Amino acid sequence: MARLAVYKYLAFMMLVATALVTAFTLAGLIGGFFAPSEGNTALAMLVYVLPLLVLANAVLLVYWILRRKWIWCCMPVATMLLSLPYIGTFYRPGLFASQTKGKSSLIIATYNVARFANEVSPFRSESILAEMRRQQVEILCLQEYRDYSGDRSNTERYQQFYPYKAVGADDMVIFSRFPILDSQTISFGEGTNNSAQWAELNVRGRRLRIINVHLQTTGISRSLRLAQKANYQGQKVEGNKLLRMIYGNYTQGMAIRGEQADIVAGVRDESQVPCILCGDFNDVPYSYVYRTLKGDMTDGFQECGTGYMYTFTGKKSVRIDYIFHDEQLNGLAYYKQNLSFSDHLPVYMKIGL
Repeated sequence: MARLAVYKYLAFMMLVATALVTAFTLAGLIGGFFAPSEGNTALAMLVYVLPLLVLANAVLLVYWILRRKWIWCCMPVATMLLSLPYIGTFYRPGLFASQTKGKSSLIIATYNVARFANEVSPFRSESILAEMRRQQVEILCLQEYRDYSGDRSNTERYQQFYPYKAVGADDMVIFSRFPILDSQTISFGEGTNNSAQWAELNVRGRRLRIINVHLQTTGISRSLRLAQKANYQGQKVEGNKLLRMIYGNYTQGMAIRGEQADIVAGVRDESQVPCILCGDFNDVPYSYVYRTLKGDMTDGFQECGTGYMYTFTGKKSVRIDYIFHDEQLNGLAYYKQNLSFSDHLPVYMKIGL
């Protein structure tokens, strides 16, 4: 009898766990619809643990199949089916290859170059330029760009291959092999080093607007640096205090990124010509930032990418760099490259005109 009671109790707890995981997953899937600045930080945070929640659903599904409790399989099955669009933002099997021949196209790349690691030599800068030339990139959007490596001008070298450039605020630049007709910086106001920019180009007789974005950082690295500095000075930082610091900085960063995304989306919507929007969003798919910047645009990876897509190479490999385009254009190829010059990876897209 005691064994039967324990068995029933465990079965009940697994059922409760299934219901909770289902509820949290569904909440995470809609969390990106709510701006974090509106007090929905808890709901918005669920977006960031969606991979774990999807995995938990898969584990629970296997559990109920092994138990042959088919009715309880319905919850994880339904939840995973609803999660398929989310899964498609970072994994695509690539069963259907794009046909790229015989089409007028351009190749665009976005890359956070991390200020070329502040090197005094031009090694990283020149290596990145050489790789962009090998990839035949015609429009290059850079974030955390640094004009000088030592006493050598990076811009002068880059303009030997990209004769046109549009410089934004601080660390933003667009290099182009096509004439730049107009450009402007998108300011996010005081109190942040981040910004965005746009440039309108004459691409083989067609006018396109390129929007280059670098949004607020997550704040995690800053929290860890502060904690490390305090420990170095002999001030003990307890685990709970560190977690509160990380959570506070992260939620603050979410709110700031949400407001910045609203500004960029407004500039995009005002454009009278087709847009390509790319850059370092510092945010994951399905977040408020992702949904706001994507709007009615097409996520290039979902259109023509393959495999598992991640662009940040830290301890948690996540996708935070993107290329979107308006529906008047069509994607032909989308891929990243595993270069070691930054903590980000460059993202490339071939777009048909």
